[in-house]
Parts: sequence; C-alpha cells; structure tokens
Amino acid sequence: MAALLEVRNLCKSFGGVAATDGVDLDVLTGELHAIIGPNGAGKTTLITQLSGAQKPDSGRIRFKGHGITRMPAYTRAKAGITRSFQITSLVLDMSVLDNVALAVQAHDGHSFRFLKPARKIAHIRDTARDWLQQVGLGDRVDAPTSELSHGEHRLMEIAIALASGAELMLLDEPMAGLGPDESARMVTFLKGIKGTKTILLIEHDMDAVFALADRISVLVYGKIIATGTPDEIRANADVRHAYLGEE
Repeated sequence: MAALLEVRNLCKSFGGVAATDGVDLDVLTGELHAIIGPNGAGKTTLITQLSGAQKPDSGRIRFKGHGITRMPAYTRAKAGITRSFQITSLVLDMSVLDNVALAVQAHDGHSFRFLKPARKIAHIRDTARDWLQQVGLGDRVDAPTSELSHGEHRLMEIAIALASGAELMLLDEPMAGLGPDESARMVTFLKGIKGTKTILLIEHDMDAVFALADRISVLVYGKIIATGTPDEIRANADVRHAYLGEE
C-alpha cells in the first residue's frame, strides 16, 4: 500500500527545546494511524506542521507524492488535508445544517459567487444532511449549534471535515472532554469510516487507540521510538518503559 503522507527528518525547536526531533513517518492510504506519547512529547507540534499552521525548521513533508513542506495551511486544505478539533469553524449561532452546508458550498468551489444562502440550494442542503446523518446527527440538523453537547460538536467537526472533501484527516484528541457514552459513540463512528478516509489520530485514550488503529507510532521527546501494529506496540519493551507502563 502506498504512503499518502511521507514525513522525513522533521525538526522544530522552541527556545532550544526540540519539539520534533528528526521525525520520520509514513501514513498509508486508507489506514487509521495513531500517534501516542506522553504529555510534552511533541504530538501537537507535529500536527501543526503537517497542517501547515507552523513551518518546520528542517525536514520535508510529501502528500500524494508532492512536496508540501512550505505550503500554507489553506493550500493544504484545498489539496485534501483537514485538521479537526483544535482549529474549528463552528458558528454557534447558526444551525447545525447551516454550518455543514457552508463546508459543502466551499468544497463545491462557489462559496462567494452566490448570494443565496447555502442551505437554500437543494444540492448543498441535501449533501449536508447526508453527512450529518452519517455522523449520527440527522435528528439535530435544525438545532442551533450552541445547543449541542461537546461530543456532538466533535461529531459536527468530523462532518465538516468530510464535507470539505478531505483525503487525510488530522484528528487531534477527538475523545478529549467526552463522557463514556460520547467516547463510545465516537469510536463507533470512526470504526465505521475506517478505510474510506486516511486518518492520522492523536489520542490519549489508549482503549480507543488500540480499538481503532491499524498502526501506531510512539512519539517521546520529539522522536518516534516505534511504529507497528497495536499488538507489536503492546509487546515493545521500549514503548512500555517510555509510555505504556510495565503492566
């Protein structure tokens, strides 16, 4: 299977502290690849460099075989890379449907050519409803976004990412702040879209990671110390010592 995303020797430092220190990473087309590591390991810094929000000090990033290392975030989004959960675009005083319809309209390439509201264009409205149905929010389309729970906002953000046509979804701690029922709902949904999208997942919930991931990379002090299947990562002595614990 070909790598959709290739990262080589990616380095980023802040005040002499290496947040990413020679990171090499391949994310294969269609896989759900998780990045785990202790707090301060450099996970968020890695995601910000992949999304284009930060420029690396050195190294290179390739997406679909093309160099994107110096490409700005908005161009990466157009190319098919979407980052969710830490950078969001939910408009709380708009309806759930309107939020997703805007993403559909933007993906169709005519966001600013029509004065007609997105939800009043049948194709856009119907497509937005379909995405919301897929994430389990089909019964909430007309609700004000402000009335939804934290977990429902997370699902909305996934619907927006999907509606934007993302080929690679960078999901930064989607379970953060969710209760047990909402976390279970998120895991069920992500299992359902596995294989249809390529997903790079950063997550502290190890039960979710091991239930979802095809492969896992372990980041410690800015370095990836191991990559493998969930079983291989569980069995890796260096990983247990550095992060998972001897148990």
